[in-house]
Amino acid sequence: MQGIQIIGMGKGVPARRVENEAFTKMVDTSDEWIRSRTGIETRYFCEDEMQMDLCVDAARQALANAGVGPEEIGLCVVCTITPDYHTPSSACMVQSALGLPEDIPAFDVNAACSGFLYGLEVVSCMLGSDALPRPYALLIGAEKLSRIMNFEDRSTCVLFGDGAAAAVIRPSDTHRFFCRLGSQGDAQALNAPGIGYPEPYIHMDGRKVFQFAVRAMENGIRLLEKETGTRAEDIDVFICHQANERIIRHVQKKLKLGDEKFFINLNKFGNTSGASVPLAMAELMENGRLKPGTKAYCLGFGGGLTWGAAYLEF
Repeated sequence: MQGIQIIGMGKGVPARRVENEAFTKMVDTSDEWIRSRTGIETRYFCEDEMQMDLCVDAARQALANAGVGPEEIGLCVVCTITPDYHTPSSACMVQSALGLPEDIPAFDVNAACSGFLYGLEVVSCMLGSDALPRPYALLIGAEKLSRIMNFEDRSTCVLFGDGAAAAVIRPSDTHRFFCRLGSQGDAQALNAPGIGYPEPYIHMDGRKVFQFAVRAMENGIRLLEKETGTRAEDIDVFICHQANERIIRHVQKKLKLGDEKFFINLNKFGNTSGASVPLAMAELMENGRLKPGTKAYCLGFGGGLTWGAAYLEF
């Protein structure tokens, strides 16, 4: 069985940091209300930055961290729902900006907040293929959600942020990888209409998404336990989509595991959709918590509705 190994990560964050207090001037809310219901304290919004700028910043850091040159990349995938262009893809723009080889596949994946999990499976399937002339893949999760937010809707505008994170990945015979993905088509629960619609903003039924998220995460964990033979209590760290601390704590309580097992950074970044899981992973790597031998369950859920669960060894 061929696995994959993440050998370097980086992140790209806009310069503008936005505190909860800023929203009190826009909608009927408060810092206490936002913190108590979501766990979010700050987030970052783009001003002059484009989504591609965040991608490139994160990718450059990841390449440097991995000790891999752009000329060694054989695949570039960007997971996003907020590309700068419908076409060209964000991945093609990254290929140009970084000077990646021109004989490699470069494309985007749209699976919303589950995007990075979908991207891991895509990369796993393609790495090692004769179709790829080079041994490394660049996988990026990136969003500029502030572009599609309605700042008059207090139920959504306080939740989201902009950001990106990237991983350099290679095939490995010694690092096991398992992934399970799923979907449940439902535009009413969560959607963001395209350009040209009267209100091209994020719309969300919070209660419905909460119920789906809890069910999807629990189901994903049980599937991974069965497939990997590794019980949840033997996992070193759970890297969950950072949407709402209540969702994460609910699953943690069901599993009867300690706080130290569940990494949370949504207090700093908010919900960054496709960038959420890799941003958490990048911070864990920075903090030295993804040491050789570390076992992780990565869990995502979001628009589609989609869900993903992956087992990684570091």
